[in-house]
Amino acid sequence: MMPVEPLVVECGPVDKVFRPFQPDQLLLVAASLDEWLPQEPLARFIADVVDEHLDLSGFYAGYQEGRGGPPFDPRLMVRVLLMGYTTGIRSSRKLEAACWDIVAFRWLAGGQAPAYRAIAKFRKRHLSALGHVFVQALELCKAAGMLSLGRVALDGTKVRANASRRKAMSYARMSEKQKILAAEVSALLAEAEQLDHDEDAEFGRDNKGYGLP
Repeated sequence: MMPVEPLVVECGPVDKVFRPFQPDQLLLVAASLDEWLPQEPLARFIADVVDEHLDLSGFYAGYQEGRGGPPFDPRLMVRVLLMGYTTGIRSSRKLEAACWDIVAFRWLAGGQAPAYRAIAKFRKRHLSALGHVFVQALELCKAAGMLSLGRVALDGTKVRANASRRKAMSYARMSEKQKILAAEVSALLAEAEQLDHDEDAEFGRDNKGYGLP
């Protein structure tokens, strides 16, 4: 990268030197997403949980058809969904935007940005599997002392009631604590589906809904 000289501007009776700022400056070396991300953020913890501790075989087993374009890797999608849903970003449109705009999401997605339709379709296709791995992830977070990540309670009771009639997973063979987490996760996934439905009605099914009008 070419050296940039400090900019000296007239500021009243004294000259002020500002840090170099050239938005169009070209990089002569490839940028590394890993260098942009702090060493101990939530994103790195989620990546470790998804890559090393969750059983994603159920997701991969569902892809037996060879026709059509290659889908996004389930590991990528689970990383993005877990990061979004546990930090309050549950709209598929906003998750797509986050993969472009937020470094942590870009890092988790490996520089890719799944379209909101792909995100919503993945959630619907793997609803039960997502519910179970989310419960596993939250148990690991609780064991690691990351209480903020484990707070998935929702405001209001309407979504809870709807979710109770259409749970994302079976509660068989779960402990009482797991059932509580599972109920919260079911409500969370139901809220995400409702948000997508509401945004489809507001923006239209083929409109991303963000950006300048």
